[in-house]
Amino acid sequence: MFSNLSGSEIIIILISLVISVGLHEATHAFVAHRLGDSTAHDEGRVTLNPLKHIDIYMTVLLPAVLMLLKLPPIFIARPVPFNPDRIRHGEYGAAVMAVAGPVSNLVLAVIAAILVRLTPNMAFVEPLVLFMGVNVALFVFNMLPIPPLDGSRLFYAFAPEPIQRVMYQIESMGFIALILVLLLLSPLLGPILANINQAILQFLL
Repeated sequence: MFSNLSGSEIIIILISLVISVGLHEATHAFVAHRLGDSTAHDEGRVTLNPLKHIDIYMTVLLPAVLMLLKLPPIFIARPVPFNPDRIRHGEYGAAVMAVAGPVSNLVLAVIAAILVRLTPNMAFVEPLVLFMGVNVALFVFNMLPIPPLDGSRLFYAFAPEPIQRVMYQIESMGFIALILVLLLLSPLLGPILANINQAILQFLL
C-alpha cells in the first residue's frame, strides 16, 4: 500500500498519520490517567491536539522521505510519559495502557471501512482506504513485542523475569535499539507485517 505513491497520496497519508497518532497517544494518556498515573495528564497529553504528540522529524519527515525513496515508512510519535509505579494493577495495568493506543487505531480503521462501504462518492474512497491503511499499519507495527513499542508492554506482563531484564536493557536504549532491530530483522519481519496488514485490510473491506 505504501509503495509507488503519488505526491497527493503521500500528503493524504501524512495528514492521516498526524490525526491517527494524535488519537493513539491521547488514548495512552487518558487510560494511564484513569489507571492512576497523572504523568501524561500533567504534561497536557490527554488531548486530541496532534501538535502535542507528533515529532516533526520522526512523525512527519522520516516517513515522508522513506515513501519518496519507495521504502516502507516508519511511523514514530512522541512517546507518552508514564510512571509504572503509579499505575494500578502493576504490569497488567501498564499493558492495558499500552495496548489502548494500537486499539484506538484499529477502531479508526474499522470506522473508515464502514464509511467506505457507505459513501456514494468514489472520490472519498481512496482517502478513506489510505486512512484505513495507515491505522492498520500503526496497529500492527505497534503491537510488535519489541521495546519500546506498545506490544512489548503486553509481553512484559506475561514474560518470565530473565526475559523482562533483557527487554528493560533494550528499552533503555530507546528508539535506536528499535531501529537497529528492525534493520536486522527486516528481511524476516517485512513480509510477515505486510501479510498481516493485507489480511486485516481484506477482512475490513
